[in-house]
Amino acid sequence: MIFSSTELLSQIGAFIWPLFRISAIVIAMPLFGSRLLPSRLKIVLSLALTLAIAPHIPPIENIEMFSVNGGLVAAQQVFIGLAMGFALQLVFSVFVLGGQVIALTMGLGFSSLNDPISGVVVPTVSQFYTIFITLLFLAMNGHLIMIDVMAKSFVDLPVAQTGFGTEAIWKLLSWAKYIFSGAVLMALPAMASLLLVNIGFGVMTRAAPQLNIFAIGFPVIMAMGFVILMLSLPSTIPLFENLLDSSYELMRSMLGGR
Repeated sequence: MIFSSTELLSQIGAFIWPLFRISAIVIAMPLFGSRLLPSRLKIVLSLALTLAIAPHIPPIENIEMFSVNGGLVAAQQVFIGLAMGFALQLVFSVFVLGGQVIALTMGLGFSSLNDPISGVVVPTVSQFYTIFITLLFLAMNGHLIMIDVMAKSFVDLPVAQTGFGTEAIWKLLSWAKYIFSGAVLMALPAMASLLLVNIGFGVMTRAAPQLNIFAIGFPVIMAMGFVILMLSLPSTIPLFENLLDSSYELMRSMLGGR
C-alpha cells in the first residue's frame, strides 16, 4: 500500500489537531492537571483520549501542517482546550475561596498548606474542601462527563481556522462572577454562626470586663467553627452539583452546542 505525502499528512493531521485540544484540556482541568500527576502520565492520558476520540469526530479539512494557517489552527485548538479546562477549574476555585473566608472567620487563616492542584499556598480549610469536592467529583463521574463534553466539542466546534468568538470569551469571563457568589453561599452559614458567637463574647466582655476573653474566646470560636463545618458539609453537595452542571452548560454554550 502506497501513500502520497498529502494523504500521509492528512492522516497525521486527523490525530494531531484533536491532540492539541485534548492535551490542553487535560493540562487545564482539575485533577488531571494536578501537579501531583507526572508529566509523562499526562502525555499518555492525552494520547489515549485522542486515540479513543479521533476516529469518532467529523472529518477534518485538509490543513497544511507546516504553515501559518496550521499554526493558527493549533493555537485555536489549544485556546479552546484551555478555556474548557479553565471553566471547570472555576468550580473548584469557589470552594478554595469559600474555605479561605471560613478559615479567616474561625481563626485558622494562619494554618496553610501547599495545594497540589493549584500549586499555591491555601488555608487548611480550603485544602479540606478541595479534597472533599475532588472525591465528590470522581464519585459523581464528573471526569467521564467531561470526557463526553470533550468528545462532543469536536462536533459542536470542529477543527478549523475559526475558533472561539468574542461572545464565547465574554460568557467565560462573565461566568467567573459565580466564584464570589458561590463562595459566599458556601461560607455564609459559618460566617453567620461565628458572628453570633463573637457577639456573645462581646456581650460577656461588657458584662464581666475582668474575664480574659482572648484566652477563652479563641479556642471556643475554633471549636465552634469545626462543629459548623461538620454540620454544613452536606449543604455543599447540591451547591457543587449546581456549579458543575452550570460549568458543563457553559462549555456547550461556548462551543455553540445545545
